[in-house]
Amino acid sequence: MEKVDLALCLAVDASSSVDYDEFGLMLGGTAAALRDESVQAAISAGRHGAVAICLLMWSGQGAQAVALPWTRLDSPAATAAFADAVENAPRLVPAGATALGEGMAAGLALLGTLPAEASRLVMDVSGDGRHNQGRSPGPVRDIGVAAGVTINALAVLNEEPDLLDHYRAEVIGGPGSFAMHTPDYAAFAEAIRQKLLREIVGQPLVA
Repeated sequence: MEKVDLALCLAVDASSSVDYDEFGLMLGGTAAALRDESVQAAISAGRHGAVAICLLMWSGQGAQAVALPWTRLDSPAATAAFADAVENAPRLVPAGATALGEGMAAGLALLGTLPAEASRLVMDVSGDGRHNQGRSPGPVRDIGVAAGVTINALAVLNEEPDLLDHYRAEVIGGPGSFAMHTPDYAAFAEAIRQKLLREIVGQPLVA
């Protein structure tokens, strides 16, 4: 794979707190965001005009799976094809506890296998619950930051209204890191669109 402007690991919560419909809204919303013209324009606007992206699902301890391997997005057609794959991806991990730190560690390991040189390394964590099993996310976050990875988060507040605070304290880190929230999965598509735009551009968006 040739050089890319960004390597982005999408790490999505597939634990028991995310029911079948919510999981569909999360993946469907991510796919819709990738199909958005502004997101596709941002992908092509970088120095290399390309982003490497992968999709990781995680739930309880020992339950992490690469749903989509590293893929180069360097055209609207490539991005649309990846969006289709996201929307149709099966739920590869069993519903269970929320081993957030374990999911983050798996995402960092994936970034370590990137088959390209990237100007920036980013992990995009999305979920609706705080860590309740396995390694604590804070130390995992610190390992990632030390390795040059920026970790951002999108908190879905349908079950835990204070989840954003947990993500800010324990999950995000690295240059330009940020946490966003959405009230529920119905609004996920717009939230992840804004998040992807901010991650691809690499700086806060002007309202």
